[in-house]
Amino acid sequence: MFNKTKLFIGQQCFQNNSAVTVENTNDYYLFTPKKEFKNVLMFYPGAMVETEAYVPLCRKLSEKNIKVYLIKMPWRLASGGYNKPKELHLFTEDSKTYILAGHSQGGKMAAEFVYENPKLIDKLILIGTSHPRDISLSSAEIPILKIYGSKDGVADEGSILKNKSKLPETAKFLKIEGANHCQFAYYGFQLGDDKADISREQQQKQTLMEILKFINE
Repeated sequence: MFNKTKLFIGQQCFQNNSAVTVENTNDYYLFTPKKEFKNVLMFYPGAMVETEAYVPLCRKLSEKNIKVYLIKMPWRLASGGYNKPKELHLFTEDSKTYILAGHSQGGKMAAEFVYENPKLIDKLILIGTSHPRDISLSSAEIPILKIYGSKDGVADEGSILKNKSKLPETAKFLKIEGANHCQFAYYGFQLGDDKADISREQQQKQTLMEILKFINE
């Protein structure tokens, strides 16, 4: 179901250029801007989705002077690797803003990480997920952004709004009209999802724009 990633992504996304250095390790892809940066973002993939499906978005974020760790999860499940940023000591750079983001189950476990480590993360971004659902971040003091699609059949709008009270009143909810679940990344159509009314490129562009706006606020 999720093995079509390589059909969508060009090799240039994985290569160094004049703006970004790319590192591929056993634990993550790292995209480091060559210019000075102040923001460090860690991204959690959705369940059973190839890590590479999120490379285009993470690469474009790094081109906007954000250092990005795209975390590789064991068995492609963020539930088994969501503590990796702490275990790998990725919070060592002084005077940096640390942002945690995740899609689908990756968003669920990003929320869990913030719940368990409230002092480590400065901003949280939840994409295409109805979580937090089983925990509450209503008292969280950090800025939180939730991005969702009007055509998402996996994390539908009703489920997202039902759990709105689990986030603080200051949390920002951003609906992308026509967006579905799988187009937040680059992989094939997902069972249970709805057909998007916009192209993957449009959905990715708007997602990138909203993330950058949130980070730079």
